[in-house]
Amino acid sequence: MWRELTDLLMPRTCLVCGAPLGAQEAHLCLSCEAHLPLTYYWERLHNPMADEFNAVLERHRLPGETLSYAYAAGLLFYHHQNPYKRIPQALKYGQDAAAGRHFGSLLGRYLASAPHFADVDAVIPVPLHWLRRFRRGYNQAAVLSEAIAGVPVLKDVLVRSRRTRSQTSLSAEDRQKNVSGVFSLRQVPQARHILLVDDTFTTGATLAACHQALRQALDSSVRISIATLAVVEG
Repeated sequence: MWRELTDLLMPRTCLVCGAPLGAQEAHLCLSCEAHLPLTYYWERLHNPMADEFNAVLERHRLPGETLSYAYAAGLLFYHHQNPYKRIPQALKYGQDAAAGRHFGSLLGRYLASAPHFADVDAVIPVPLHWLRRFRRGYNQAAVLSEAIAGVPVLKDVLVRSRRTRSQTSLSAEDRQKNVSGVFSLRQVPQARHILLVDDTFTTGATLAACHQALRQALDSSVRISIATLAVVEG
């Protein structure tokens, strides 16, 4: 009754199609939820996201550096002409942290079901510059991390040393240059399998820069994997 009353006063709508939500629906109507474009990447050790990310790491591998294969999974596909893009946009630009927690929790459940993510013992969100975090009100990667985690979330390990341009309109090469040397380690995490979390995987440049900052300080036996809310396709 309380939900029905609040929906009457402040109607909730589906993030994707805009239809009014019923009392038992959260963030998506049943129809849009049924067609959620899941990647199922968590089920596969090698998938397009993981292969692309590992290719980026290999291109920037330091001489003599040993890299283990990084596991990677995103919850859903993101396409500029697909209305489901409104889900990550709601978290990043729409001040909808509740949606981030909802879909982050869903991603966490899927990751927990995958044997190769089962031994993750620390989650690290990609940091925002303090000014951007202040203006947005939160770090969207941290919101996702806290919803995913059944393990410690280490929000103070990585720091973004300078503010960068938005990656949205940049080419893959310019994205890499934009974040080169931006991230540094404030403290060395005590973990054996780290999960780096960001909102969207496009070229992997930002996550690769974070990976490199961590890898330089960690023993080669520590595995670093990545997870995102969305994976850009096309």
